[in-house]
Amino acid sequence: MPTVLSTARLEARISTDLHTMLKRAAELQGRTMTDFVVAAVQEAAQRAIEQADVMRLSLADQACFAQALLAPPKPAPALKRAFARRRKLLGPDE
Repeated sequence: MPTVLSTARLEARISTDLHTMLKRAAELQGRTMTDFVVAAVQEAAQRAIEQADVMRLSLADQACFAQALLAPPKPAPALKRAFARRRKLLGPDE
């Protein structure tokens, strides 16, 4: 049995100038206007989501991060052991 694709309808009122522009752009790409608009909206939505997902640090967080880079804490014993095992396995030059 074939898989049924679920769809939803989107409607928008746009100016005749924008409609003309979209129609021309779609024709230039050899697409239907619906395909052109759906692809453009999908790209814009993906970009907006990616931008929202980027980590944003407050000024205090930025200062804390910079301080950790400039003066990192002393390595924990487990980290020292891990580096010793690495040196033992790979040698000091790796």
